[in-house]
Amino acid sequence: MAITGAHDVDVARTPAGAGLAHIVLVTIGSAGDLFPFLKLGLALHAAGRRVSFLGPEQHGPYVREAGLPFHGLPADEAVLDHPDLWHPTRGFGVVWAATRPAMALVPAFIAALPRDETCTMVGHPLALPEADLCRAARPGLRIAAIFLAPSNIPTVYDPLMLGPYRVPRWVPHGARRWLWRTAVKHLIDPVAMPDVNAQRRAAGLAPAGSLMDHIFAIPDLSIGLFPAWFAPTQPDWPQPMLRTGFPLYDPNPHAEMSPELQHFLGQGGRTLVFTPGTGNRQARAYFAHAAEAARLLGERAVFLTPHRDQLPAELPRHVLWQEYVPLRALLPHVAVLVHHGGIGTTAEALHAGTPQLVVPLAHDQFDNGARVTALGVGRSLPATRLTQGRLLRCLEGLLDDERLPARCRAVAANFKDDAGMDEVVRRVGAAGVGTCAHAVAPVDSTRR
Repeated sequence: MAITGAHDVDVARTPAGAGLAHIVLVTIGSAGDLFPFLKLGLALHAAGRRVSFLGPEQHGPYVREAGLPFHGLPADEAVLDHPDLWHPTRGFGVVWAATRPAMALVPAFIAALPRDETCTMVGHPLALPEADLCRAARPGLRIAAIFLAPSNIPTVYDPLMLGPYRVPRWVPHGARRWLWRTAVKHLIDPVAMPDVNAQRRAAGLAPAGSLMDHIFAIPDLSIGLFPAWFAPTQPDWPQPMLRTGFPLYDPNPHAEMSPELQHFLGQGGRTLVFTPGTGNRQARAYFAHAAEAARLLGERAVFLTPHRDQLPAELPRHVLWQEYVPLRALLPHVAVLVHHGGIGTTAEALHAGTPQLVVPLAHDQFDNGARVTALGVGRSLPATRLTQGRLLRCLEGLLDDERLPARCRAVAANFKDDAGMDEVVRRVGAAGVGTCAHAVAPVDSTRR
């Protein structure tokens, strides 16, 4: 299967500049995964760097409209209907399998670039095994890893979340290391390592032992696209590491809310917004609980989902469905945002100073919910424990907390425009991005 869209934008119009690298951005996932990469790509492009963007085919319009060269990778949207996609432990296997066909095309793209061109690959963590194959075939390749959320970087320090379960602070580090190793050994390595090592054997490379040890030893530079006030750098995170603020990106920053929504919000009272994430097609029960909780509270609710079939054909008068609303425009009018805990939605709510109820299902969402709770700007209720009664009690607690709005405003004041992005552009856009990680001891987040 070939990469599509390779000539959608004339990359020759983007100046490479003397001594500057050609930056190849590689991402996977939903729009929430795409937008931080797109923000970085635009910053690199504005600084005069040559940029190529590899991502799922459905994201092509976003990238092309932003003016960056886009190369589409295959994406099977049927994965959104997989029953284990949002499972706390089996979800990783679904995501891993869904991304492999796309990632398998990355080495061919890198190999086709001019051999005399300095190149830096900036990738999602799940693209790092292929990045290592690219570097084996092209020894001058530099690799930077993008971490969109703190839980993408394993640590034995707090908050230590193993799926929906939080490890208490009093558990010693030795036990925490054992827990991590056990989780990786039984839940991650059996899924990922057969694929990784099959590729490595085909490339004539020695097999890798464990996915976490392997991928965190690959980057020359690691970049955390979230601020230290949300997640301080931990002693067992890979180095060197750059940190930025949340790279908030809105593809249509001047979009306005629909007249229907504006009328709904103008009816007075408090509005609750419920969204399980744009990629969630399995939220029928979630919305049923939300409608009844809003009714019992006597409040109005906005349901955000592009998948209308998850909702009843006839909605009660206190509920309004919207396929899409720019959160930047909506959140200032919202009493509580109830959401899945994706890092992009979490960041937008923090930026707006909107109280949050995080209902995490899988992946990084549990950790993000724990951090929202620790900041004092919301609560977390795992989706596996979601009932109408629990949802109602959580919402009552948030709505009745008179000090919550002040805490949310205080956290929102931490945001600084593009904090740290200039340094990331400087380091990534130069001919080299840092000390070669493969020349130093691999980072094992379970050792310390």
